[in-house]
Amino acid sequence: MSDSRTSADGGMETSYGFREVPTGEKQGLVNEVFHKVAKRYDIMNDVMSMGMHRAWKDAMIVSLNPRKERGYKVLDVAGGTGDIAFRIVEASNRQAHATVLDINGSMLTVGAERAKKKKLSDNLTFVEANAEELPFEANSFDAYTIAFGIRNVPRIEVALSEAYRVLKRGGRLLVLEFSEVDLPILDKVYDAWSFNAIPKFGKAITGDAEPYQYLVESIRKFPNQENFAAMISTAGFSRVTYTNYTGGIAALHSGWKL
Repeated sequence: MSDSRTSADGGMETSYGFREVPTGEKQGLVNEVFHKVAKRYDIMNDVMSMGMHRAWKDAMIVSLNPRKERGYKVLDVAGGTGDIAFRIVEASNRQAHATVLDINGSMLTVGAERAKKKKLSDNLTFVEANAEELPFEANSFDAYTIAFGIRNVPRIEVALSEAYRVLKRGGRLLVLEFSEVDLPILDKVYDAWSFNAIPKFGKAITGDAEPYQYLVESIRKFPNQENFAAMISTAGFSRVTYTNYTGGIAALHSGWKL
């Protein structure tokens, strides 16, 4: 078992948490995790982040600052339950159109039901597809967002190059992801919480601890802030930056297609 982070050169494609799996097997295992947790996914985000994910997502939308005009198009990847897309549409005064793409049908079903309740269906399209093979033409979107999803993509570098392809010139990439804690005491507290509490809460809430064990481990395998920023630059993005939230528990990465 190894909890060392993968580098900018890759390695996530065979990493299912701390377990090494054969090439091609990760996607199916990850899909199973999200089928299991879809209905309780947003509750578990509260547990995994101690409620902070809401503030981080709000900060992500402030950073994006979606245009309040018709024709502004956002692609939100791995956003099945709609959490980011709803915020974007609301922040644009219901002018923006968000395409919510997820590989997992169970997550998309939850998102579509929530969209109806919020009366946002006219501003949203739900698409079941793979982040590594986007079913869109080049230069289609003004922004590409992904929150707490990129670490579950087997070939992250392929997903980033696809993000670059579908963005318009002048388009923005924003990636919110759990990252490497950079405060000495906080990292010990966070590790204790992650490995001891989160799987137990997962079992209590969903009846199954295993998906949450994977989610916790996958955070520890994901490249740290500098290495992930390097991957974004390698994919062709310019003005690549990141902002740490809550001592690096999460980080918002930004890049532009110039």
